[in-house]
Amino acid sequence: MQHRPLHVTTGVQHSQTATGHSYSRLVLGIETSCDDTGAAVLDETGKILGESLHSQTEVHLRTGGIIPPVAQQLHRENIERVVQEALGRSNVHPSQLSAVATTVKPGMALSLGIGLEFSQRFVRQHNKPFIPIHHMEAHALTVRMLHPVAFPFLVLLVSGGHSLLAVARGVDDFLLLGQSLDVAPGDALDKVARRLSLTKHPQCSTLSGGQAIELLAKDGDRMKFPLTTPMGKSNDCCFSFSGLRNQITMIIIKKEAEEGIEEGTLLSCVNDIAAATQHTVATHLAKRTHRAILFCKANNLLPSNNPTLVVSGGVASNQYIRKALSLITEREGLGMLCPPAKFCTDNGVMIAWNGVERLREGIGILSPNVDVYYEPKAPLGVDMTEEVRAAGIKLPRVKLEIPS
Repeated sequence: MQHRPLHVTTGVQHSQTATGHSYSRLVLGIETSCDDTGAAVLDETGKILGESLHSQTEVHLRTGGIIPPVAQQLHRENIERVVQEALGRSNVHPSQLSAVATTVKPGMALSLGIGLEFSQRFVRQHNKPFIPIHHMEAHALTVRMLHPVAFPFLVLLVSGGHSLLAVARGVDDFLLLGQSLDVAPGDALDKVARRLSLTKHPQCSTLSGGQAIELLAKDGDRMKFPLTTPMGKSNDCCFSFSGLRNQITMIIIKKEAEEGIEEGTLLSCVNDIAAATQHTVATHLAKRTHRAILFCKANNLLPSNNPTLVVSGGVASNQYIRKALSLITEREGLGMLCPPAKFCTDNGVMIAWNGVERLREGIGILSPNVDVYYEPKAPLGVDMTEEVRAAGIKLPRVKLEIPS
């Protein structure tokens, strides 16, 4: 069905909170795309007035991975409290909101459904405009809440569920240069950590898989297990992590046989496997990003003055991966910006900010009575992956000397 847009004036309107402070237009953001229930209230300048986040990490660590019906139930149990906390901390009454922005795509169907159902009930109850949000668009734009980054810029989004390279030309205008062909980097790191039983490691019991790999890699020797970087013969900007995961699984099986231990017991060489895994993921991301930069230069897709690479998503908080990418951006004359780690993972703030950006531009704002549907799979922007492949850009040799 067609969504009927709502006309919203773009002049700054002010409303008073319960404390008497005056703010420009206020947006409530709601995020339930995967396993975090997040809500936040922002004003038009990007000031965070109140936020709340319920993480399901501990539950999923115990069950060995995200089980969609479990995630759904946890969202259902927590969403009302999380939204009320965000509103309460901001001293904002629902009547003062200018709009509600909610993730509706892409993500886990059962999780998206809870956020959308709650939001539609909320906007109808309080008669507020509704702004459906593309999760990856929100990740891409978060940096603009913190830095005055002008369009266009190159963005690398790397998380537990996604990886892609795109040129952001406007709030809802993206050119997709490459994306994951199979699993996302965060998912691959989590599965390697699970296969290594890192929750049994004394330093890693409360960490996510990616965090555990990063921590142990600091004391590991990545040269002990030379891994093949994926897609070395494909001159495009797409990603693949399933083959790498299989390589590492074979190494783990071999080492378990050598050490005479069963699956589920910690290997003596976990630090080295973690270091090799992290380095190969970082190298793969850096090489694909390098090609994207060269494609953008060849096609004048970025400004000649101060071109920027924005790196966002949960995996972007990995410092080793950031360093690998910075070696490429320094070589090619780009600035690199990453939101702070707390804004790299899923949260209500980034959704509210995306709502602010759309409200400013008057893009995709719906009246409360319009029916909206969630989309578990949703591409971002115009697909340019074939054009990138056709360009056949060969990469210069770059030695990624990254101190641990």
